[in-house]
Amino acid sequence: MDFEVITNSPEETIELGKKIGSQLKGGEVIALVGNLGAGKTHLIKGIASSMQGDDGYEDGVSSPTFVLVNEYLGGRLDLYHIDAYRLDSPRDFELLGFDDLCYEDSVVLIEWADKVEQSLKGVEPLRLELYHESQSQRRIVLRSTGDYIKI
Repeated sequence: MDFEVITNSPEETIELGKKIGSQLKGGEVIALVGNLGAGKTHLIKGIASSMQGDDGYEDGVSSPTFVLVNEYLGGRLDLYHIDAYRLDSPRDFELLGFDDLCYEDSVVLIEWADKVEQSLKGVEPLRLELYHESQSQRRIVLRSTGDYIKI
């Protein structure tokens, strides 16, 4: 099932992330796709905040552009945030140890997932597509949400 949502500010995008995060059960891989500034990191901030059970937690979440993977452990589920923007090939993604991050009590979030889609075959990720609608509005399309994520 697919859902489409319009957010009108970064704060609304973070709140949407919290709604999504609160419904995750573990074992999910989430592929985030969108241009620079589309709101991927804000959505992840909300998801991470929900996982940690801390409304202020999103302030400590940033895009792992240079380290490639940020780990947020010790919450309801382990959360791994991968940024594929700087990866040159799907092989580079595999060398990050992606398979080791996928387990029953974890959620793996992949920014710029379109760059590594070859490596995600057989995983069936939840796909979140983010689009600029205006300077402050974002259109967020959730694809392949299964039966349990409701927005």
